[in-house]
Amino acid sequence: MTVQDTALTSTPVTGVLLTDVAAEKVKALLEQEGRDDLKLRIAVQPGGCSGLRYQLFFDERSLDGDVVEDFNGVGVVTDRMSTPYLGGATIDFVDTIEKQGFTIDNPNATSSCACGDSFS
Repeated sequence: MTVQDTALTSTPVTGVLLTDVAAEKVKALLEQEGRDDLKLRIAVQPGGCSGLRYQLFFDERSLDGDVVEDFNGVGVVTDRMSTPYLGGATIDFVDTIEKQGFTIDNPNATSSCACGDSFS
């Protein structure tokens, strides 16, 4: 199954896209945390073998310039510095025998490392 085959919960043109599968996984993780005030924050930071790396984490903060989107009740936040790097990126969750975790398909990445955690 590819990201293109997976239904999206929303289709904003300029923002991040979160698949239904990823949204359900985030909901399950938030339920385990027992907190309803957290959102999934997606950021781009310098580092990794390709120059930039993704960070996904739960955050309760609201920063000036944040872009907040809702996907089936899951809040997804990107900061103003990361937003240009993530426009149109699709976040999915895969659970196969080979791999388990969140994946990011980013049309803005010109290259990425073998592990998929960093890009340029």
